[in-house]
Amino acid sequence: MDRKLRMGMAGGGSNAFIGAVHRCAALMDNRIELVCGCFSSRPEISRSSGKEYFLPDDRIYTSVEELIRRESLLPDGERMDFLSIVTPNKYHYQAARLALENGFDVVIEKPMTYTLEEALSLQEIVQRTGRTLALTHTYAGYPAVKEARERIARGDFGPVRKIYSEYPQGWLSGRAEDDPSSNAGWRTDPARSGKAGSMGDIGTHAFHLAEYVSGLRCVEMCASLNTYVPGRALDDDGAALLRFDNGASGVLVASQVAAGEENALKLRIYGEKGGLEWSQMEPNTLTVKWPDRPAELVRVGNGYMGYPARSNTRTPGGHPEGYIEAFANIYRNFALTVSARRDGRQPEPAWLDFPGVEDGVRGMQFIETVVASGYDECRKWVPFGTTAEFHPEEP
Repeated sequence: MDRKLRMGMAGGGSNAFIGAVHRCAALMDNRIELVCGCFSSRPEISRSSGKEYFLPDDRIYTSVEELIRRESLLPDGERMDFLSIVTPNKYHYQAARLALENGFDVVIEKPMTYTLEEALSLQEIVQRTGRTLALTHTYAGYPAVKEARERIARGDFGPVRKIYSEYPQGWLSGRAEDDPSSNAGWRTDPARSGKAGSMGDIGTHAFHLAEYVSGLRCVEMCASLNTYVPGRALDDDGAALLRFDNGASGVLVASQVAAGEENALKLRIYGEKGGLEWSQMEPNTLTVKWPDRPAELVRVGNGYMGYPARSNTRTPGGHPEGYIEAFANIYRNFALTVSARRDGRQPEPAWLDFPGVEDGVRGMQFIETVVASGYDECRKWVPFGTTAEFHPEEP
């Protein structure tokens, strides 16, 4: 295509943290422009936000249904090409379904949907319509993560035996949901967030990272979930033992009551010959460990990095790239893929390296399984994909 892709947004008003991140990331590589949106369920906030983004009045909408209906009536040269969905989980499916069925591609926040049933339906719609869906599992966009994935795939460490994926935060160690300026309100509300709290919010990141980097698939899980803050309806802490399809075992920890922690996501993977470690708070370094020689520090931006990492790196070594750049890698690869497909070309393999609808289904299966296991003390190991019968009360 000889033009930028035109993006619409559902959610992402001027007071929303994640909306600003999405906009910065989408525009970073000059392949996307924001042309329209419904930025809040409150019409006055949607209108004021759209004006802040310098959009014309007739491209600022007061509902997602209106956005998609009116955009679909515009000429090909004006309408949006894709919709970026950054609303609370409860509203993901309806917006994505309408967009896909009206000929628009989709970028969507994780978890992909509110329920597993919705995720499976969305998977069918993507397959039926032939549209492209990207899921913003941000951490898959980091160059060092892609380097780790490549080294494991080519067998540097031999068969994988052990995976540790942990994500401690501390921002919900108190009653943050009582602060109206915080987005903790919907994240701790099962009516808007879904069956899982910390496991749905950040546990899905830890789980996706474990599968993405190792190339393995979880087949069984033994979990324990906790709710430490009084009056909270969903888990704010938990852990799970994992079994993978090659016989490897794993440990996953996700907590939002680890007081004093920021976003201390860490992944460690060990094979027969060696292992590696990556920390999100030091994202440009990959530590490679060997039993018979000193550990290596692999640094992003250097010529010895593999092609997947190099193709997702923007600056020379020593110039930090982080969270927004990782987001931008997902948007860029999505944009290159969509542009190629609209031109009737096959996307290059590197462009297809972004989480998609299948990852979204895996994420919802993880939520179901961890809840089914975490609240059933009578069962030890639960097959992956088991549907949870637990239905928490609304706060």
